[in-house]
Amino acid sequence: MDFRSCINALKSKGKLVECDDELDLNLEVTKKIESLHPQPILFNKTPYMKIATNIFSNRFSYAEFLNIGTTHFLKNLHERLHHGKTDLELLNKTYGEVEMHRPDLSQLPILTHYSGDGGPYITSAVWFVNDAKRGRNLSYHRMMIVDKQHGVVRVVENRGMHQALLNSGGSVDVAICIGPPPAVLLAAACSPDSSVDEVQLAACLDKLTLVKCKTSDLYVPKDCEIVIEGKLVSEMRNEGPFVDITGTWDEIRMQPVFVCSRISHRINPIYHALVPAKSEHCMLMGMPKELDIYLAVNEKCPCLDVRITDGGSSWLHAVVQIEKRHDADAIMAIEAAFQAHKSLKHCVVVDSDIDIYNMNEVEWAIATRFQADKDIVLLTEQPSSSLDPSAFHVPGKKSTGSKLGIDATIKSRYVNRDMFKKIS
Repeated sequence: MDFRSCINALKSKGKLVECDDELDLNLEVTKKIESLHPQPILFNKTPYMKIATNIFSNRFSYAEFLNIGTTHFLKNLHERLHHGKTDLELLNKTYGEVEMHRPDLSQLPILTHYSGDGGPYITSAVWFVNDAKRGRNLSYHRMMIVDKQHGVVRVVENRGMHQALLNSGGSVDVAICIGPPPAVLLAAACSPDSSVDEVQLAACLDKLTLVKCKTSDLYVPKDCEIVIEGKLVSEMRNEGPFVDITGTWDEIRMQPVFVCSRISHRINPIYHALVPAKSEHCMLMGMPKELDIYLAVNEKCPCLDVRITDGGSSWLHAVVQIEKRHDADAIMAIEAAFQAHKSLKHCVVVDSDIDIYNMNEVEWAIATRFQADKDIVLLTEQPSSSLDPSAFHVPGKKSTGSKLGIDATIKSRYVNRDMFKKIS
């Protein structure tokens, strides 16, 4: 299934809002998105081409797009990603039904999301790169547009794109894919070991056909809506300000420059806009971490489900549901969760009878099954998220902070454990 098929599927079920207002790309589109949030929207009359957003704003839509059962979603997703049959095809043809005569980033409907942003930002794209030492890598990077041929790219230190740039000697070919198939979007959001090719993961989720770029040896999805080809270079410029997933301002940094060499797209392309800190951003960023935590906890005790919560900005807070066998299971689950997701700040572990998608039930478990002097894991001076404004930040170094784990499960120390069962 490709990007526009997902849009059509939502439309056929009456879940898509179509907007025919003529809106400015500077703030007005975002304001409209916020007014309808989290509904999927197709903007029909924005400059240059149509814009779609909130297409992947919840896991249940994603499960339908990829034919993954919503019951035991994380278990099913893991089975597909790591035990599914790879269906990958490479075609000896060049991407693009339409090619811009002169590549011009200003001819794309790139949004300025918030007043105070450093400029218009591409936020939804999956970046394809070949690392000279590690091979192919897919990842997400925000890019602030500087002019018609240049952008400044947030590249997190010591991760895939940063390593590819270092290993290439300071200039590396990249392909920026806007509106790729949902399998590619999800695979790129995962954080596998550097030896794992995310393209192979995507091909386990759904059939994937790749075609060649024109200005490099990179391959990109045939059915991608828009592909921007170019180079990431070692020249540095200021990037930001930018509102990130926590809904707070990320700092201004010196970051690498992107130089555009080609822009091509499908006939009547649809631009995928992802508004920072809104549901689609949260789902694509947070849900893969649920899978990481689920797998890590299962190595210690039976894990039933994981939720990265909305209130924790889909990044800093998690609720873990376990099938508890021993009192130590909950503590081990907390420790495993923090190891699996280094940015995780607070973790609550609950029993199998608690609905982790109902925060009232989670809070009820804390209220009735938790004592602060006995059931807490408190860790200090831990690796933290640069997106947490309350953490301790030193330029050029990993942010640090404290972590809190809450064991909100029924304990064996209770004489009558039936007293602690939830009455429904």
